[in-house]
Amino acid sequence: MVLTTFLSSEPSVPAVAGPTDPEPASIVVLSVPDRAALERLVASGTDLTARVRPQADGSIQVDAVVTPTELAGLRSLGATLAPGTPPPAKRAPQTSAAPDQIVIERAVWYKSGGRHFLSVEASSSGGAAASLSVAWKGKKGTSGEAPLVGFENFGVYLGHEVVSPVLAEQEPLWVTVTSASGGKAQAKVTRWPGGERPDRHGRGYEKDFISQYMPPAQLNERIKALHRRYPKLTDIIALPNLTNGYRRHAQAQLGTPPNALTLTSHAYGSEGGNDLSAEIVTPGTPNRALAVQMDGKQLTVSLATDASGAPASTVAQVVVAINATKGTRIQASPYRTDPGAGILAPVPLTQLTDSLKAPADVSRDPARVLALRIGVHRDGSRTGVLAYSQEHAREWVTPLVTIEAAERLLRNYDNDRATRRLLRETEVFIVPTVNPDGANYSFYDYNFQRKNMTNHCPAQQSDPAQRDTWGVDINRNYAAGSLHDGYFGASSNCRSGTFAGPAEHSEPESRNVIWLAQRFRNIKFALNVHSYGGYFMWPPGSYKQEGRVTLPRPTAEQEAYFLRSARTIEEAIAAERGTVTWPQKTGPVTDVLYSAAGNSADELWYDYGIFGWDFEVGNDIYNPETGRWEGVGFQPAFEEAHAEAMEFASGLISLVGVAADYRER
Repeated sequence: MVLTTFLSSEPSVPAVAGPTDPEPASIVVLSVPDRAALERLVASGTDLTARVRPQADGSIQVDAVVTPTELAGLRSLGATLAPGTPPPAKRAPQTSAAPDQIVIERAVWYKSGGRHFLSVEASSSGGAAASLSVAWKGKKGTSGEAPLVGFENFGVYLGHEVVSPVLAEQEPLWVTVTSASGGKAQAKVTRWPGGERPDRHGRGYEKDFISQYMPPAQLNERIKALHRRYPKLTDIIALPNLTNGYRRHAQAQLGTPPNALTLTSHAYGSEGGNDLSAEIVTPGTPNRALAVQMDGKQLTVSLATDASGAPASTVAQVVVAINATKGTRIQASPYRTDPGAGILAPVPLTQLTDSLKAPADVSRDPARVLALRIGVHRDGSRTGVLAYSQEHAREWVTPLVTIEAAERLLRNYDNDRATRRLLRETEVFIVPTVNPDGANYSFYDYNFQRKNMTNHCPAQQSDPAQRDTWGVDINRNYAAGSLHDGYFGASSNCRSGTFAGPAEHSEPESRNVIWLAQRFRNIKFALNVHSYGGYFMWPPGSYKQEGRVTLPRPTAEQEAYFLRSARTIEEAIAAERGTVTWPQKTGPVTDVLYSAAGNSADELWYDYGIFGWDFEVGNDIYNPETGRWEGVGFQPAFEEAHAEAMEFASGLISLVGVAADYRER
């Protein structure tokens, strides 16, 4: 069983959780039999990462954040724990009399860690059922072969590709793709990424300004410090929409499920809710009536009794009595979906709590999201670049990328000609943390938190043990190709990892991002920094399930520009330490990953004409001992996080260079 956790305070082996404790979650590798099963996982709202791997036998592996209960429920969708990468499976030969037609879409090589790797993508007139393999010849008489995996999505054939870049002894020169039915095609292998080389920096070029993971308060202080140091090159922009804040209502669960009720304070825990307490007592005498009393900050429920003096009040009756009593400052609800017909037992005095664990110096107030505006001419006269990170709270590496890039741009302005050109020809807008509330919750309470901290769930889904599942996925809350427009890849379930929210732009976090696009119309490029998985993507990012109808695809010219720019940016990433974003993970979101309804890049592109890209920071690392590619996780050891920040900051600065060369047609 492959079971991996990253910097989790939760046990990797499922622990027994108390009735008010959230069930522990882990990152696991799931295996599904085909693309259709993967789409069922997406539709279910399962909390999937961007690390998706087709396998040689036609199955697909994907990392997911799940609890033991959620994992058990996924078996009905065809998902199981992956035992590891299976050996290449032999397919039954096709029975067609005529050879199928093979087209090699892309055959590329790259070098990483001193080793050569080959990636091949092809298509067959026989569709996904065709059995294809690739053989190659390389320098010094080397050769090799590997199977190609075919896959389709909602009945649409998407092509064949190698499971993952395959190791080659030397640089591959030519490939031959053959089919079991007789089809055959050859192609020359080219180097990947093959984009323009990044700008050359002077000998005194400075970099490496990141020394640790940073929670939101430190990120904001970092950009304020940069503004204080470089007032002639920067502005601080306070975005207009305050977040909910790192805060929750205080709660307590009284009774033993299912004969239990949940108490929730009217005030947030930090604003008095944590000072409240409650108890359930029995008078011990027969035929007493149910009574509720609030004495200062203490709620006392005295249960009704029968003729023998035994408790006779049901959960439902106690809930009604509490809610009908004025001045309690507490709302009561039955435990989950239970109707409350069971008899309550006495409960000793119990303190209500918001369960938040951050130190007291972490603000509980609504947060003001900040952007750092960088440039010589900060007047809208230059091409704007928006870089924003941590829409998803648990992605701790992503703010490091934007902070490192900001530091390099400012610190090198005086001593590096290439940097001076960038700041004279562009305006750069840096938002280190779009979702500060969720980020605080990830740092201090639940490291796998993906969403913000606004709870839209009804009472039956709001008892304390479910608190790690509340919130809205900010990158499903935008207004182009959204769930509310009928697009696929987000959930209406308030506890799902991909909950889209009750409406488009229901959340201040998404409204802040779009406010920047509306306010600064010179922004022509945007980079949404996510992790992990090693992707570089652009619109369309979503489709409607029936017929797999995507949002309108860019024109051929626009598509070529997206790809050409991507290859240039990926050259800069690879120049740092040799890790390479795979070719099969470079392209439109719907082509290389899965549908993500209501994502921000789609709205920026379709509604504002902004070239919107998505990084998935964290390329897989090749392990020569096992011969496998290994994922890095959301919160890798800082040595790896630092390396990712260095290389993807180089990629972000390369995007600024693309913007500096941009001329509207």
